[in-house]
Amino acid sequence: MAGAAPVGCPSGVAHLDELEVPRYSVCMRQIEMKSAKFLLLLLSINLVWNIVTAAAPPTCPADIESDCSTGSGEWEGEFFPGIPQIKYEDWMRFSVAFWHTFRGTGGDPFGAPTKFWPWEDGTNSLAMAKRRMRANFEFIEKLGVDRWCFHDRDIAPDGKTIEESNANFDEVVALAKELQETFSPHRFFCEPSGDKDSSFVGYISVVPPPRYMHGGATSPELGVYAYAAAQVKKAMEVTHYLGGENYVFWGGREGYQSLLNTDMERSSITWFLEAAAAYKKKIGFNGTLLIEPKPQEPTKHQYDWDAATAANFLRKYGLIDEYKLNIECNHATLSGHSCHHELETARINGLLGNIDANTGDPQTGWDTDQFMMDVGEATLVMLTGGLAPGGFNFDAKLRRESTDVEDLFIAHIAGMDTLARGLRNAAKLIEDGSLDELVRKRYQSFDSELGAQIEAGKADFELLEKKAIEWGEPKVASAKQELAEMIFQSAL
Repeated sequence: MAGAAPVGCPSGVAHLDELEVPRYSVCMRQIEMKSAKFLLLLLSINLVWNIVTAAAPPTCPADIESDCSTGSGEWEGEFFPGIPQIKYEDWMRFSVAFWHTFRGTGGDPFGAPTKFWPWEDGTNSLAMAKRRMRANFEFIEKLGVDRWCFHDRDIAPDGKTIEESNANFDEVVALAKELQETFSPHRFFCEPSGDKDSSFVGYISVVPPPRYMHGGATSPELGVYAYAAAQVKKAMEVTHYLGGENYVFWGGREGYQSLLNTDMERSSITWFLEAAAAYKKKIGFNGTLLIEPKPQEPTKHQYDWDAATAANFLRKYGLIDEYKLNIECNHATLSGHSCHHELETARINGLLGNIDANTGDPQTGWDTDQFMMDVGEATLVMLTGGLAPGGFNFDAKLRRESTDVEDLFIAHIAGMDTLARGLRNAAKLIEDGSLDELVRKRYQSFDSELGAQIEAGKADFELLEKKAIEWGEPKVASAKQELAEMIFQSAL
């Protein structure tokens, strides 16, 4: 973060048996070797990965056909056998997204699912939901992350009624609460949810409910609006019960396909967000409410197009003190911005609450939700300060072609180390000071008496006209853009 210097960063190498692995203390993982298959992260100037396999002792395989299940369907074996606990020194707040990691199938609008995890039985039963939850906690325990989040009700199967859906939800949430307290300290970080499709489109055994085809909070049908409110009410209660730190509103269908049949003013989500803020206070939830800007997809236009649009909306309707923004890097590029731009816009407006650490593919042009692997992009992300009180949520999924269980670990470790290297680079740039000095010199003419008057709103047009006549044609200094880019690249 801007202005932050690295905490003590031990140098040297960590010896793992016969191997020597350069160690980054920020987010590097020193992987202890057990007599099992393990992941070895090798970082040099370029990020290099080696997966080393050792002889594994007899263990209960992560296979639904094995004898690891009891008669009730509860799992007793390891979901990730052969992968030991991955140790690292961490001073960033990372969160694993349940919907991508455990509900993602690799399916997309152009192809069928490609991922069939060994513990899945092809159903969306309560027993299967509990098995996934146990897999989730084994994963984050071994990964070394202590925060997680889920989407709407994707941790539990929907029922035929609201009451049945809530009962299913409660049963799985009770297990999640138990596992949070049983494993090493884990926290419920955020729940991207709210006035949306409630569908986890493309995820296993879940069909988007037709009721939300026109949105939830912006639906022209009062019954749909009420149903969405009931769903969010329950999800907020669950978030509070699990000790959630954030609650995110992702309005995937809160928008329109055509203005010809839309009352744009009446379909505002204002009333919904006001009611949510009031209910948060009523139940004593102290977490942060967040809005996640997104321009389109699946709707043609969404009302929270980007950070600036969302900030203006919150000010217009008096909600600026009730909500912050959850900035997703891939959404930034969809709106025609960079992630750095969206983060800076949120920061300047005092609204930067959380970051969805992912990225897109500029050649694809849609929301691919890839893990961030570009160290340059990560460095730009880390140059923005003011992130509070959230952290980095891996709203990212494996590529469609990555189908091994160990790929889940590789992707998350690579994402964390990319951000760690970005943080190191940002600290280097701040300590060097050359980039800040370049910016300071570019704006130094405003460090004058008149500049201070302008920035205080005390310089009227008459005064400025008088100065323009007195000074004549201004001399414009070079922006030194190539130099700025050179300084930035030299830190990578």
